[in-house]
Amino acid sequence: MTAGQVSTEPVSTRRHTLFFLEYAADQRPVYLDTEVDMSLVTAHRARSERRYSLVSYLLLAVGEVLGRHPEANAVLAPGWPSRFSTPKVTRFPSVTAKLALDRPVEGQRTVLSALLPGLEHQTLAGIQDTVDRYRGPDAADLPEFAAVRKLGKLPAPLGRLAFTAALRRPARRAQILGTVAVSSLGHRPVDGFHSVGGTAVTINAGRITDRPVARAGQVVIAPVMRLGLAFDHRVVDGATAADVLGDLKKTLEEFHDRSGDGRGEAVRPTDQDQGADRPLAARPR
Repeated sequence: MTAGQVSTEPVSTRRHTLFFLEYAADQRPVYLDTEVDMSLVTAHRARSERRYSLVSYLLLAVGEVLGRHPEANAVLAPGWPSRFSTPKVTRFPSVTAKLALDRPVEGQRTVLSALLPGLEHQTLAGIQDTVDRYRGPDAADLPEFAAVRKLGKLPAPLGRLAFTAALRRPARRAQILGTVAVSSLGHRPVDGFHSVGGTAVTINAGRITDRPVARAGQVVIAPVMRLGLAFDHRVVDGATAADVLGDLKKTLEEFHDRSGDGRGEAVRPTDQDQGADRPLAARPR
């Protein structure tokens, strides 16, 4: 293509995303956000022999919190909205996270949705094992994404019908869209963002950056993350969503690894730890 030419081409690898956005357009999202002091998480990460992704800590917390708030682990049942029907909510007995991944498919940058079932019972190491598998160089060829590959090969009208039919049974929603959506742009200079993942609750995490925090009457520098929560107001109300976000904040700020060394004990940051609190006056000038 020469300079000045306009190119138009079909992008079949993103067709599943377009079908999903058509489905998600029916949601009635409301957006909340808060700031999370990630001192204990970054301290644990710095001390661990294994390299843990920050999103794995977030997924661990999401599993714990949604397990305590089953009313938010839900989706609106198919067949509504309609002025002639009564809305019904499908609540799921287990937490399945849908993690958005940026992966190449046939040379095109594409969003793939990786599912992590039984999240309320997972350990940090188990979550990291799954995340590593999905982030591998051949992730797009995994059997979990076979349906996505098929959608890209179908004619658009048939693909749209197949996508809609797959979501018609409420019990299958967890196997396709998860019961809670999680997305992170923390690896980029993004402080906060909001997206809607097709579930009652979507969790969005920005980067961790040093910011001033008030503690015991003093201002210190601590690693802080902006955490967003989008909720479908047709399924849950603002008070419930605020409870979920507050519980997520508390769980991350009081992080302790229940599966590793020091079982059940919180890791306290020291001056040598990455992300440890520093007095404001100690900031480099």
